[in-house]
Parts: sequence; C-alpha cells; structure tokens
Amino acid sequence: MGRPRRAANDEDAVSAEAALLDAALGCFVAQGYHGTTMRDIAARARLAVSASYYYFPAKLDLLRRLMVRVTEDLEAALSAAEREAGDMPAVRLAAVVRAHVLFHTHRRAESFIGNSELRSLPPADRAEIVAMRDRIGAHFKRALEAGIRARVFAIPDPQAAVLAIVTMCTAVATWYREDGPATPEQIADRYALLARRMVGAAER
Repeated sequence: MGRPRRAANDEDAVSAEAALLDAALGCFVAQGYHGTTMRDIAARARLAVSASYYYFPAKLDLLRRLMVRVTEDLEAALSAAEREAGDMPAVRLAAVVRAHVLFHTHRRAESFIGNSELRSLPPADRAEIVAMRDRIGAHFKRALEAGIRARVFAIPDPQAAVLAIVTMCTAVATWYREDGPATPEQIADRYALLARRMVGAAER
C-alpha cells in the first residue's frame, strides 16, 4: 500500500515543480529576475509561499534550473540535427542553423531569459552555463571546420563566423512574434541561407 502513496507524492512534486518553473518564467519575462519575488512566483503558480520554498529554496534555484534546462534541450536539438544532416558541410551548417532558429522561436521565453538574465547568476553558476554554451557553439564550429577542410567554405576568420552565426540565430528570440509576417520555418530557412552565404557556400 506504500508504493502508490510514494508515486502520488512524486507526481505531486513533479507537478508543483513544473508549475513553479512556468510561473517563474512568466514572472521573469514580465518583471525581470530582480523585479520578481518568490511570493510573485507562488501566487502565479497558485501555491503557498512555503510550498515554493520547499521545492526551490531560493529564487536563484529557479533561474538556474530554467537556464540549465533550456541549454540542455537546445544542445539535444542541435545534436539531433547534426546527426540527421549527414556529412556534407553546407547541409550540416544549414541543419544546425535551422534547428537553432526553430528552437528560439518555439522556446522564445526561455531563450530570452537564458540570455538576458545570465548576468544575474553568481560567478560559479554563470561559468557552468557558459561552458554549456561552448558546447552549443561547437556544433557550428564542426560544420565550419568540415567545410574548410572540404574547400567548400571560404572563411577568413572561422571563430568570428561562428560567433556571428550563433549570435544572429540567438537574437531571433528577442524579436520573433507568433503573429508576425513569417513562420518559424520561413525564418529558419532564411537564416540557413544567410549562414551559407556568410561562409561562401554555393547557393544550391
């Protein structure tokens, strides 16, 4: 008889944590991290403040969890795109660009907070997220290096090219709107073409 009770408690905990994370995300987008209190988050999640502190002892824990989650999910999306693209460098570059852009339109709020509130993390946590983001950039770096080796990309400064492409794709989260004139897929296709042109890849 004890197992169902534990399972129910586990489900309650998962539900409460998810509600708090969603509420924190909404508050951070609307009010900023420093303008949000745990009371604001609890109210938005429709939970008692004491329950909020039980699952997340500090507001920082919510921000850290949101940032780790969105970065891990982005890396997983890029890894899948890279695997499916095959060995042709231009195809691989286009695939990771499209995956990056689509992620930043579908997960716009998390992506926005992940970038705008990085400064709010203490040094150790910030270093952890930056290291995770280095792995994001590595997907683009591998595609560019493969293109250089195959002599299908003409890139004077590969490091600057990686930074430019990643920054361009990430910025989509700051301006994309669901009611805008272009769909996420259209934006992703346009950015893939822009990236290919930036590295001197053939148009085909």
